[in-house]
Amino acid sequence: YLKAHYPAEYMAAVLSNNMNDIKQVTFFMEEAKRMKIKVLGPDINESYYKFSVNKGNAIRFGMGAVKGVGYGAVKTIVSERKNNGQFRSIFDLAKRIDLRAANKKAFENLANSGSFDCFTNTHRAQYFHHEGDGITFLEKTLKYAHKYQDNKNSSQVSLFGESSSIQFPEPEIPQCNSWGAMEKLAREREVVGIYISGHPLDDFKIEMQNFCNGTISLFENLESLINKEITFGGVINDVEHRISRHGKGWATFSVEDYTNNYEFKIFGEEYLKFRHFLMPNNFVYIRTIVREGWVNRETGKKGVPRLQFNNFQLLHDVINAYAKKLSIQLRISDINEHSIYELNDLFKIHIGNHLLNFVIYDDEDNIKVNLNSRKQKIKISQELLSELDSKNIFYKLN
Repeated sequence: YLKAHYPAEYMAAVLSNNMNDIKQVTFFMEEAKRMKIKVLGPDINESYYKFSVNKGNAIRFGMGAVKGVGYGAVKTIVSERKNNGQFRSIFDLAKRIDLRAANKKAFENLANSGSFDCFTNTHRAQYFHHEGDGITFLEKTLKYAHKYQDNKNSSQVSLFGESSSIQFPEPEIPQCNSWGAMEKLAREREVVGIYISGHPLDDFKIEMQNFCNGTISLFENLESLINKEITFGGVINDVEHRISRHGKGWATFSVEDYTNNYEFKIFGEEYLKFRHFLMPNNFVYIRTIVREGWVNRETGKKGVPRLQFNNFQLLHDVINAYAKKLSIQLRISDINEHSIYELNDLFKIHIGNHLLNFVIYDDEDNIKVNLNSRKQKIKISQELLSELDSKNIFYKLN
C-alpha cells in the first residue's frame, strides 16, 4: 500500500533502514530510479541525518550516510538551519554551526559528497585548493569561523555598554579548475561508498547496451558459463602487476559496471598481449570465454573454471569498430515535412560509411516497413546518437 500510494516516502524509509549496508543502498537506489523517483545527493540546505523526501517529491540523500559525518555534526547543521534559515555560503555555514560537533574531516567529506554544491559561488575543487602554503581554502574557512565564534562568545563590553565586535575578513575564494567527472565521482564513492551524481560508465551506455552480451554479475557463477563467450564493458578500479616464482608477469585487476565489481586474474601470453590496457580508470571492452578448470594430474580433480581473454579494447573505440548500421525507428503519425528535413540536415552533418535504415511502423494497423537508404551513408558517433536522443528518436545499432 505504502509503495503504491507514497512511493518516495516508502523508498526513503527503506533506504534509511539500510543506511549502513552499501549493497542494499545501491539496490534500493536502483529500484527507486526504476520507479521513476529521483534520488538526489546530500545537500547541506535540504538533507537530514537519514534519507528524506523534498518538496519536489525526490529522495534526498541523508548526511548521516557520509563517512566521518556523525550524528552530532548533522544535528547542529539541521538545528541551526531550522532556527535561522538556510545557509547562504560556506562562510555562513561555518560561522553559524557548532564547530566542536562538526570537525575538519566532516567538512571535507561533506564537500567531497557534493553537500556544498548548493553554494553557487564555489565548486568542490576550490575547497581543497591551496596557494602553495599547504593550507586549503576549507582549512582557512574553518580558522576564520573559529576566530569569529571566539570573538562572538568573548562578550567583551565597552565603556558604553555595547558589545565589541572585531570584523574578520572572509578568506579569498581561490580560482582553480573544477574536477572532471571521474575525479568527482571517485571522491563521492570514497566518502559514501557508491556513486551518487552519476556513474563513470554513463558516457558509454550506448556501447554497453548494444555491444555487450553480459555483465560483471555473471562472473559470480562461472560454472554456468562454461564454453560461453562473454563480451562486457566496465571501468578498471584497481590493478596489481606481479611476478611469479618463475619470473613471469601476471596481474589481478578489478572491473566495475552498473551491476557489480569483480576481480580478474590474467597470466602468460594474454597478460603480455593486453597488459597495456590494465590501468586504473581505463574504460575497457573485454571479450572472454569461460573454460573448464585444469585437471590435477595427481588427484584427478578438476579445478575451478578459468577465463580465456580473447581481446581487450577501449570502450571509446567500440562504436567505430563494431557499428555497421543505424536503424531509425519512426511512428508513421510522427512523420511530417519538418521532421524529414530536420533528420536530413542532421545526417548531412554526419556523413560517413555506415549504412542507414528506417523502420516505419503503425501501431494501430500493426504494420512495419523496412526502408534501406541507398545513397545516404552516415558516420555513427556519440555526437549523432546524442542528437537523436535529444530529439526522442528511437534507434538501434547493428
